[in-house]
Amino acid sequence: MSGHSKWATTKHKKAVIDAKRGKLFAKLIKNVEVAARLGGGDISGNPTLYDAIQKAKKSSVPNDNIDRAVKRGSGAESGGADYETIMYEAYGPAGVAILIECLTDNRNRSASDVRVAVTRNGGTMADVGSVQRLFSRKGVVTVPKVSGGKEISEDEVLEAALEVGLEEVSDSGDEWEALSDPNDVVEVRKAIEAAGLDYDASEVQFVASFDQSVDSVDVASKIFRIIDALEDSDDVQNVYTNVDLTPEVAAALEDED
Repeated sequence: MSGHSKWATTKHKKAVIDAKRGKLFAKLIKNVEVAARLGGGDISGNPTLYDAIQKAKKSSVPNDNIDRAVKRGSGAESGGADYETIMYEAYGPAGVAILIECLTDNRNRSASDVRVAVTRNGGTMADVGSVQRLFSRKGVVTVPKVSGGKEISEDEVLEAALEVGLEEVSDSGDEWEALSDPNDVVEVRKAIEAAGLDYDASEVQFVASFDQSVDSVDVASKIFRIIDALEDSDDVQNVYTNVDLTPEVAAALEDED
């Protein structure tokens, strides 16, 4: 899953940039608010909220911001918006599949933002279901390969959670990704914690069933321009793709950074 590894690295770099712009904070806060609305404000009975809060904290979102989001979502404080999840589908150059997950309180705005970001940067919008069928929902717990000065091996992750639903561990560059059925992600995360291993995030994601190889720096740059434009929208929470960069292309893009 070399392409997955390079994509994860790119996502990490982009997360740092987004944090400086404040966009990542806003998106993480929105996740917390929605999780509290759907399952209540008590993290002991709402594992989705627990994971959303942990992800926000690991990204250095201030505790006050998190607390207010929980209160808005649970109804303890006024001002919460009525968000809904909407999926959009597109293709980039070289037939790369792009799945766009929005969390929005304005369908028209998010549809317009997504369409403009895709079409102005060389992509095309796709029919409903044509792209999503290429992805499956998976529980994903990301475990850093080095934590507290100690290296964490793939076998350690496997041993920690194999008996609670862990399906496979994939190499994602600086992290291991522990994949499971979405219904098992909480138990996998708990088992990893119980084994004394640190984790960066625990959530349900869309994982591509196959990778689309890209061996051109020009094509790869065009694809990432689409992704950058999409992630500039406040409504876009996640962008998933099956792009698989060759080592040469990945190295060239990293040199550009």
